[in-house]
Amino acid sequence: MARVLVFGPTGNVGSYVARTAQHHGAKVFLAMRDTTKLIPGLSGKDETSGGFERITADLTKPDSVTAAVKQTGATSAFMYLAHQSTDHMRATLQASKKAGIDFIVFLSSFTINKPLDAVPSNERIPWIHAQVEKNLEEIYGAKNYVALRAGAFATNTLRWRDGMRDGEVFLTSPETRFDFIADSDIGRGGGRILAEGQRDGENIVYLYGPGLVKQTDAIGVVARALGKKIVWGDEDGDGEVVRVRLGEEENRGTWWKRAYANFEEGKGNVERYTGGKGTGYEEWVRENVGRFKA
Repeated sequence: MARVLVFGPTGNVGSYVARTAQHHGAKVFLAMRDTTKLIPGLSGKDETSGGFERITADLTKPDSVTAAVKQTGATSAFMYLAHQSTDHMRATLQASKKAGIDFIVFLSSFTINKPLDAVPSNERIPWIHAQVEKNLEEIYGAKNYVALRAGAFATNTLRWRDGMRDGEVFLTSPETRFDFIADSDIGRGGGRILAEGQRDGENIVYLYGPGLVKQTDAIGVVARALGKKIVWGDEDGDGEVVRVRLGEEENRGTWWKRAYANFEEGKGNVERYTGGKGTGYEEWVRENVGRFKA
């Protein structure tokens, strides 16, 4: 039985990773800064019956990672980007390797779509993820990690929640199409890889939602789910109305020119690694409509 550490299990992706790894036969240790926090989708009863165990650890504190690995005997770990790290997680990765972690699944970003050394430092999102991937490559080697280059999270649209409640939403990129991948699909893919290891020697795995949706269409999906009507700009409207104002398209940098060039690959990987079709944005909103009301 694989023994795995899942960092960030209180997050939506991390929770799915933990539950999926356990479903596929792994002994799962929940690595948390605060071991008293609730884990979404995992009740206390399920946590006990599933053999999950909580342990204190912090990705920004390599000594705590060492202690957690030695205490649990874990040999694989799921990690996310620790933004507070001053060395792009290098010391943490070195500590985990020395303590006994042989394989890592890292939640990276689809914004990396060129060789790591070619990612410009002024494009922060791809660059900062690329630095961690470079450290993984150097410390672990290509056969001993997988970078999940996940697309644009569906959960990013939860930033519209306050505006939907207050009656006005501003769209930063109204005509841009995003894949809006579900957190469940990322987590199920990552959890299976964590439990079973690389597939076909792949250490870079793109994951995308099943379709590309414009922001203007996405806000309409959310409005319908909440029983509200969209009005654009200064149009008049009656009843439960949400006024949507449109901004100019964001300048995302050079990486965006190649965004979704490998869309079919990333869409197919969701089914390939999870065993089921990806969750479309409308389906995800229906399943998560309560989160837009919170």
